[in-house]
Amino acid sequence: MQLMGESEKAATLDALPETVSQLEAEIAKVIVGQQGVVRESMIALATGGHCILRGVPGLAKTLLVKTLAQALDLRFNRIQFTPDLMPSDITGTEVIEEDRTTGRRAARFIDGPIFANIVLADEINRAPPKTQAALLEAMQEHQVTAGGRRYTLEAPFFVLATENPIEQEGTYNLPEAQLDRFMFEIVIDYPEAEEEQRIIAETTANREANVRSVMDGARLLRIQEVVRDVPAASNVIAFTARLVRASRPNTKEASAFVNENVRWGAGPRAGQALILGAKARALFDGRFAVGFDDVRAVVYPVLRHRILPNFRAEAEGITSEAIIAELLKQGE
Repeated sequence: MQLMGESEKAATLDALPETVSQLEAEIAKVIVGQQGVVRESMIALATGGHCILRGVPGLAKTLLVKTLAQALDLRFNRIQFTPDLMPSDITGTEVIEEDRTTGRRAARFIDGPIFANIVLADEINRAPPKTQAALLEAMQEHQVTAGGRRYTLEAPFFVLATENPIEQEGTYNLPEAQLDRFMFEIVIDYPEAEEEQRIIAETTANREANVRSVMDGARLLRIQEVVRDVPAASNVIAFTARLVRASRPNTKEASAFVNENVRWGAGPRAGQALILGAKARALFDGRFAVGFDDVRAVVYPVLRHRILPNFRAEAEGITSEAIIAELLKQGE
């Protein structure tokens, strides 16, 4: 990707708050409420990060991803994860073709649904680990290897996965290496009473929302470049590093509470995700500097899937979110 000049960066920066407002307005035509979920999803997109959307059935997880793709004018593919899904069903497969004139045979690669800008991995935990692992290379390196050849995925590229937290039959836990490649785990909760009334009224009427495209992939890539230019002061970086390091049990930074309740803490990717998310949040608010509040605002979606409570904590009902709250309290 060709880097932008200073004037182009300045224009992108000036227009960003208005662009974010326009995107949120288009998404609100379809998604009622859930402003926090929408904002966190957009922060991840602005930083090039992947997301897990966790919530019970019927909370519009799939609809949110499809609406985002519409508003961003990006190529969208949905993969329904099932126990019999194979890795080649995601990445693609090679077929042998014969030239009728010469009789020569050659292998040709047929793209799988991973070749899109936004990929919805619906109910990702319903596929076995072998199939889940087909996403690892694509998510980290934006490429697919098949038949000894590498195929580059078009930028921008995002994986947005959904999980149903209440069904455990026929599901497979995502391995820690896979979870760590998701920038955010976004929790979608039940709507408020007034919002639910609106959902019922609007979805049972003869009405179809027309979602307008606000930006294309090229503009989104420019935004991602501008986000990385936002400065983060050394004391904000130090605060972020302390927060992440304090989540690791049996280290000098860990408290007694963490040692007693955490099996595994967050790795270095967590610190990167916190700073990138904080930079995007600052820009969305029209600020070109990262503050401590920006880091605190993204700490839950960044850490909730990276901190693993131990058996003792689970038995006492201590969740990763309770551990994050304790980390924040200790970091004050």
